[in-house]
Amino acid sequence: MPRKEGQKLKLMTLLEILSRETDEQHPLSVPRLVELLRERGVDAERKSVYDDIQTINEIPDARFEIVQQRGRGGGYYMTDTPFEFAELKLLVDAVWASKFITARKSRALIDKLGQFTSRYRQAELDRTVLVSGRIKSQEEKILYSVDALHRAITAGRQVQFQYCDWDLNKQMTPRHGGQVYQVSPWALVWENGNYYLIAYTEGHLRHYRVDKMLGVTPLPDTKREGADEYAAFDVNAYTQQMFGMFNGQVKKVTLRCENRFVGAMIDRFGTGPSLVPCTGGDKFAITVDVQISPQFFGWVAGFGPGVEIIAPAEVRAEMRKTLDTLETLYR
Repeated sequence: MPRKEGQKLKLMTLLEILSRETDEQHPLSVPRLVELLRERGVDAERKSVYDDIQTINEIPDARFEIVQQRGRGGGYYMTDTPFEFAELKLLVDAVWASKFITARKSRALIDKLGQFTSRYRQAELDRTVLVSGRIKSQEEKILYSVDALHRAITAGRQVQFQYCDWDLNKQMTPRHGGQVYQVSPWALVWENGNYYLIAYTEGHLRHYRVDKMLGVTPLPDTKREGADEYAAFDVNAYTQQMFGMFNGQVKKVTLRCENRFVGAMIDRFGTGPSLVPCTGGDKFAITVDVQISPQFFGWVAGFGPGVEIIAPAEVRAEMRKTLDTLETLYR
């Protein structure tokens, strides 16, 4: 092997050892580094390892540094890897909390993330985030559906798929006897733990839950439609208007809320809408655009007497009708 190539292999192997076998609590002495290099088939001398460590630390714009820890039990360790350890923990938590990723795929992804830190710290990443009410998916097809949709969006193509619902046998059954949907995909939205596709079809932008889409296929000989509609589309406003991603007519609704629910309103609608103090000072009013649906009324009812619809009159009347229906049901 030419000397230049041998030196490159030596540096790469040393870098791999330092990234996987060291951290602040586990430094390695130079003699031990020489041993580990030889175990990997790379001959090295102590003096050359010191030079190699200096060479690694001189790599421009590197996000890591090899630090010497002096004293008894000291040695060299890598301070940072491409991800800070706190960043890796955050990514691991997100993987575990994502209900559309199967448990098997979650473990595989976390194992891959663990390769970006030392093997000692990797054990700390092997943890399960407990999310109330979160059931991990049993299917991995959604990963391939998301990939297909991204490819279609990037290429500006239409896609086709079947859209499904759960039946009493806990199986996904295509709607309308297996009808094939053909739409123009524009964006993927993450909302309430689910992926949704925003797509143009039949003159409108609609949304579809990706885990209910079967056989997602980009259509290479098609051109995506709805560019003008999507240019005027505000994804954030759209998701704030919707409750549980159920469609409904958009109306401007005014809510009167107890002051203790300021945080809940900001969480739902963001910081854009004005919070107007009401007479007495213990309540405020907020006016927002909302897609009217049974889920919206259920959300309001969840606050009890703390949140009240005060306008428009027809939405207030519809809320009252919903409550009357429920009262009859539970009488």
